[in-house]
Amino acid sequence: MEVFLDNRQSKVDIDEKILDSLSLVIKESLKVEGLDGDFEVSISFVDNKEIKTLNKDYRGIDKETDVLSFPIEEDFVVPIPLLGDIIISVEKALEQSKEYEHSLERELAYLTCHSMLHLLGYDHMNDMEKNNMRAKEKKIMKNLGLFKDEKGDINI
Repeated sequence: MEVFLDNRQSKVDIDEKILDSLSLVIKESLKVEGLDGDFEVSISFVDNKEIKTLNKDYRGIDKETDVLSFPIEEDFVVPIPLLGDIIISVEKALEQSKEYEHSLERELAYLTCHSMLHLLGYDHMNDMEKNNMRAKEKKIMKNLGLFKDEKGDINI
């Protein structure tokens, strides 16, 4: 599995420990879905201003959000399947980690999990989809030892 990282923000430090944790989340998401091949995913870290612009341009919603997912929907013949792009507002993730009283690492792990499920075809447009996606998120986070009330870092 290849994870490409692009840190386009300077408001929050993204250290190696966080990057390693997010790679574990991606691997666990693939494992839960029964996918064991080699895949590529990119994660871009941005600030609230940039994600607001992207949200407006791609979703028509003129406000900041925490994470956007862009699955690769083309049928490319490539040696390693491309799953898509994850774009996280680290600034928003930090705000939410304080609001929910857990670590930034845990919040980024959850957002990566959520976005990975979008890349794998899940959505939450109706109650049935939402319940299915939430169950998958809970399973992945539980497998990683991260529960909703967990305040610490990922310890695997």
